[in-house]
Amino acid sequence: MFMNKICIGDHYQIQCYKHNGKIHRSWSEAVVLDVKKDYIVFGNNKALVIESDGRTRRTGEPAVMYFFKNKWFNIIAQLKKDGISYYCNIATPFIIEEGTVKYIDYDLDLRIYNTGEYKILDKMEYKYHKKLMGYSDDLDKAIKNGLAELIELYENGSSLFATEPNLKYYEEYLKVKKDSNK
Repeated sequence: MFMNKICIGDHYQIQCYKHNGKIHRSWSEAVVLDVKKDYIVFGNNKALVIESDGRTRRTGEPAVMYFFKNKWFNIIAQLKKDGISYYCNIATPFIIEEGTVKYIDYDLDLRIYNTGEYKILDKMEYKYHKKLMGYSDDLDKAIKNGLAELIELYENGSSLFATEPNLKYYEEYLKVKKDSNK
């Protein structure tokens, strides 16, 4: 990984794949807001999303996204009018190729509501794809461990799920966007 070559303000796209190698979804914008030893923080707002079937839409709110070098999940803080909620994908650690952040999505998601409650989503989709695409026992274990680690981070009050740092990252995003428009 070439984390030392990534700079705050750099622009990337995001591509999400499924286990069979097919692209599932892509986002037009991911602006680097911070580079840590184990993860990169990106931001976007009203990014263009292209689905695998060609449908397009824009995200509804600003987002701060955490992509991890060695963790089996990524975290998206969604800055909504009524507070921050989180959408967490159980997925491979990211790679960056040709200006694009890439990862494989493994269906299971953790949705954390602004009330503090959370819910595991897409269990049936995971079960279906596990059988259809032949996920190995080792892969199944990595996926389940990623979900357990993510829940533990949330329940233990990780700063990744704290309001103030995510709002500061969004302020950084606005500053970077303003500076890039000069």
